[in-house]
Amino acid sequence: MEGSLFGRRVLLIISGGIAAYKSLELVRLLQKEGAIVHGLLTQGGQKFITPLSVSALTGAPVATDLFSSDDDERLSHINLSRQNDLIVVAPATANLLAKMAHGLADNLASAVLLASNVPVLVAPAMNSVMWAHPATEANIATLRARGVLQVGPARGFLACGEEGEGRMVEPLEILDAVRGFFQNAAPSDQTMTGALSGLRALVTSGPTYEPLDPVRFLGNHSSGKQGHAIAAALAAQGADVTLVSGPTCLEDPKHVHTIHVQTARQMLEACQKAGAVDVVVCAAAVADWRPVLSADTKMKKGLLPPSVMLTVNPDILETLATQQMNRARLVVGFAAETDHVVDYAKAKLLKKGCDWILANQVGQELGFGKDDNEIIFLKRLAHDEIAVEPWPRLSKQDVAERLALQVAQYFAQVKRDAA
Repeated sequence: MEGSLFGRRVLLIISGGIAAYKSLELVRLLQKEGAIVHGLLTQGGQKFITPLSVSALTGAPVATDLFSSDDDERLSHINLSRQNDLIVVAPATANLLAKMAHGLADNLASAVLLASNVPVLVAPAMNSVMWAHPATEANIATLRARGVLQVGPARGFLACGEEGEGRMVEPLEILDAVRGFFQNAAPSDQTMTGALSGLRALVTSGPTYEPLDPVRFLGNHSSGKQGHAIAAALAAQGADVTLVSGPTCLEDPKHVHTIHVQTARQMLEACQKAGAVDVVVCAAAVADWRPVLSADTKMKKGLLPPSVMLTVNPDILETLATQQMNRARLVVGFAAETDHVVDYAKAKLLKKGCDWILANQVGQELGFGKDDNEIIFLKRLAHDEIAVEPWPRLSKQDVAERLALQVAQYFAQVKRDAA
């Protein structure tokens, strides 16, 4: 997954033109380079390709309507215009370019572009006479003066049967333009190894085992693969990482200080002894309950099974997120659910007092003990609003690297805001 665009967030606006079919290939190329792509399809674009074809490639819902009845805030024109590193318009029709130049906002695409505070790259596509018309030339000049980037158009045979300049350039050329944009971005916007240098991170991983007797315990199926991968990914970005791990069969990650524990209370104690840190990631699957009493010797099987009284374990995520002294600047939790994943994760995010939640559905060949994960990334915004972003199915290593990139971008923004 990692490539020259790894972790870069690109909104692809596909407007109405025969070249729209090429944008599906552009999605594939961007994702191959590691970009996170979201799609916006205009009404005209839907005459040539379907929202389903775009969402099947991006792995995320496709925005289509400014006045949709869908209450998904991810698809609002404000969120779409702000939560990306670059907006690519391909194809960019004469009509949409005119709307951009004159500040119109009568559909979702033009509203997103007007509300955007991120760079925009357009790939024009239209009839050659339309491209050469003084109105289009004036619109392009206006957009260039505002800093809008442009690639193409190319000369060749057009869908109308004529030949001339106006053909959208090939997806590979658009990909090169996107690469060039990020390569020339200011160093403070670049994500690189060492982006978390000087920061301290605390990660919890694996299950906890709550003993019933010296032989038996209450536990779960967590393998620790995701938490260990996160610790390694944060260390690769330069962070000083402490990993508090429950019982697993995994080797300790390199360049990470690992503390081994068994129970939830031991895990909380180790976390509190770690001292002040900048970021906490609670990826461990901590047992919710423990036996009130644990036998000193093995309980023998009798005619009736023994009764076991349980009590609630300490909530490590909530404790670390709500502590008054030495709270980390960024606290991240996980929510492993079997159903109603987003609803439960939203409730957990607000109840625990953390900043981000990575929700995942366990079962169905995902989650505990598996190599892949399918994450829904939730961020707490101002006024307790929550941004919800589904990630495609990824290896746990890729999930870890994507999260580490999000953490690096968060602290880079904190640094810029403080400057």
